[in-house]
Amino acid sequence: MPAEVGEIAPDFKLPSVSEGDITLGQYQGNKNVVLSFHVLDFTGG
Repeated sequence: MPAEVGEIAPDFKLPSVSEGDITLGQYQGNKNVVLSFHVLDFTGG
């Protein structure tokens, strides 16, 4: 089910290249977050 505009995203954890694991909750109330997924970005297609 797609999220509605203004809906709070669920917390999740992802690996970082420089800072170990990062959770979305680390930024809640402190910074704006933009998630960008680049499917097939590193492929020859």
